[in-house]
Amino acid sequence: MRYRDQFWLVGIFTLLLTSQNSPSVAQEERNVTLLPDSLSQWYKPENKRQVWLHTMFALRRELQAIDEYAAEQDLMLTKKWSGKFVEHFRKLPDMVPEWRDEVELDEATRLETAARLGDFKTVTSAVSRLQRNCRNCHREYRALAALRYRSPDFSHIQIADEQGILKDYGTHMDALSRTVNRIKIASEDKQWARAAKASQQLRGQLYRLGESCGSCHKDELPRLRILGDASSRTLDELDEALTRQQPKSTGKKLGEAAVIICARCHGVHRTLGDTRSFLFD
Repeated sequence: MRYRDQFWLVGIFTLLLTSQNSPSVAQEERNVTLLPDSLSQWYKPENKRQVWLHTMFALRRELQAIDEYAAEQDLMLTKKWSGKFVEHFRKLPDMVPEWRDEVELDEATRLETAARLGDFKTVTSAVSRLQRNCRNCHREYRALAALRYRSPDFSHIQIADEQGILKDYGTHMDALSRTVNRIKIASEDKQWARAAKASQQLRGQLYRLGESCGSCHKDELPRLRILGDASSRTLDELDEALTRQQPKSTGKKLGEAAVIICARCHGVHRTLGDTRSFLFD
């Protein structure tokens, strides 16, 4: 099963849990220890770098190199990459002691010995077994680790309201939703001044929301993909429809804004953020 399939299965599983009538079932699931505590020291924010993640990348790269050079019976490079792999692999039980029994150290020793002797058949066999060891662990933990350490966490973000008072992220998102609904309600009831005022409030709320993107993203590109020119044009067209008092055009442009801004952002952030919160907070 591919990584992204595992990832979304976790989300689907969580949604199924939250849809159950009995809250005790969901609560019991929330209290299960899903990942070892020691793993967090190798991810941000406890660590300056994503050490565990980059160790996994290195191991995968090293196994590939060993496999390819063993197939070519290149002794020097097989020994080189086997040495790199074994060095990294033997560190895993010390990095996460709770997973010591998951790490097949004997197989790494078998690989090391075979590479030193130039026994390419045994090298290939050891690589296959080690790859299976990796897959077994990934099947159990990789999607959960990605959710825990690499999915969005909005709990620490605060956004100012119109009066400059800081509110938590959830409160701001609720206010945004109410403003969008207020535009729709007012336009259907032909209360155009009320709808226009709400549209201006929406712009301000989106602007302040966009400022919070810097909490995670280090450049402007992610914000501009969602709150860039396309969003601005759609909001301008919405205001024009409100000014012309055109209910049909207003509904259309409001729907476009919901897709371009809300749905696009939620598709990237909300499902992962909600799943992470449900499982770990």
